[in-house]
Formats: sequence, structure tokens, C-alpha cells
Amino acid sequence: MTEKLGMVVSLFNYEITGEMSKRAIERAKETGAKIIKIVDVPGSFEIPFAVKELLEIKEIEGVVTIGTIIKGGTDHDTVVAHAVARKLLDLSCEYSKPVSLGISGPNITWQQSEKRIEEYAIRAVDSVVKMLRKG
Repeated sequence: MTEKLGMVVSLFNYEITGEMSKRAIERAKETGAKIIKIVDVPGSFEIPFAVKELLEIKEIEGVVTIGTIIKGGTDHDTVVAHAVARKLLDLSCEYSKPVSLGISGPNITWQQSEKRIEEYAIRAVDSVVKMLRKG
């Protein structure tokens, strides 16, 4: 069975999220899943909106999210990360479809985010695929 997935990618810090996106697509192929629709959004804050749109597509069984929220001079990163994580969980429960949290941060540096590219991309895909195969 090939799981059909959607993916939402934040374009903010695209030097990192672009690489995460490529690795997530590769990982989906490795697991036998297929990403059938990708939606780009300006930043991590906009990810839940696009996730909701993808969850409403019947063919899409789960959604992978890709983003990074890097620490700035204020607590903005923490506020955004908490709000996004909560909304993604709510959407997953509302639609009864798995949604991953493939967003690194908050409170990390650019260098820490770069080091997490591979790990977060793989985990983002694997968590959705594992939830779909749990039965």
C-alpha cells in the first residue's frame, strides 16, 4: 500500500527548509509512501492553514510539515512554535489524519537548525507513515 501524503513547506529560512523538503521527499520514497501535493507557505505560522486545506483533500491520508523557527532577539520564536504545534495537533485530531511536527525550534540557532535538517525531515515523514500503518 502506498500512502498518499501532502506536505507543507515554510519558505522562511529556505536555505534550511529547502534541504529539509528534499530529504523528506527522498524519505517518503524510501518508506514506500508518496507525497502527492506540496504547498509552500511564507513561514511556519502559516503552516496550519495550508495543512487544513490538504487534510480536506480526500486522497491525502496524512500531512508532513517542514519548517524551522530560529531564535531572534525576542520570544517571538517560542510564541509561534507553541501556537503552530498546538494547531497542528488540533487539526490532526479534527480530521483523524496524522500531521507531523517537522518544524525545528524554538530557541535554536541557525547552526543548530542546519544540524537538524536530516533528523527532522526523516522524523516528519516517518511519524505520519507509522501512524498510517499502525492498524
